[in-house]
Amino acid sequence: MLPYSLSRRRFLAVLAATSLAGPALAQAPGPRRLAPQDEADVGRVEQYLNGLKTLRARFLQINPSGGSTEGTLYLSRPGRMRLDYDPPDPNLVIVNGSHLIHYDRQLRTPAYLGLDATPAGLLVRETVRLSGDVTVSAVERGPAVLRVTLTQTKDPRAGKMTLMFSERPFQLTNWQVTDGQGLVTRVALYEPQIGLALDPQLFVFREATGFDTGPR
Repeated sequence: MLPYSLSRRRFLAVLAATSLAGPALAQAPGPRRLAPQDEADVGRVEQYLNGLKTLRARFLQINPSGGSTEGTLYLSRPGRMRLDYDPPDPNLVIVNGSHLIHYDRQLRTPAYLGLDATPAGLLVRETVRLSGDVTVSAVERGPAVLRVTLTQTKDPRAGKMTLMFSERPFQLTNWQVTDGQGLVTRVALYEPQIGLALDPQLFVFREATGFDTGPR
């Protein structure tokens, strides 16, 4: 996918959530001093993410240009994630425990990022805490919906990540990343399956062969 800067933005953005279309939500006060209900909701999000060991789901991604693509997401916590885009989209993202790898199957070119530089670094941590190097900048609630927005504590202007959850059942349904230029990428999850035994080879990338080992 060209150019490289667009590719990098895209695979970073796909790892973060909001509704594609939904009701207006009432924003909670103040990002730095959360109200008791906000703190309780942040605690629920942490508990959910820490309890989520494996997930397979289909995803629909809406890019800043308005174009869309679909694929399959695999998550194995801690440390592992895979986003496999449907053909003809050539892109693949693998988080292997130490790096996030973006691979263009047409160009056969991998790009590597450290997990601390990506939203995936938060989602696949052994213990997820929405504090410290990230700051909860907003907690928003609507009918059967909870949305939590995060920024980097050291550089809040670098962009933000929003995670959106349904209430019944409580589960991650959407994510969104807004980059430093205000460009927004949205991802919606559907047909989720939780607690599956996932093949460890899904999260292995072998650059020497130029191909990943998972399904296509």
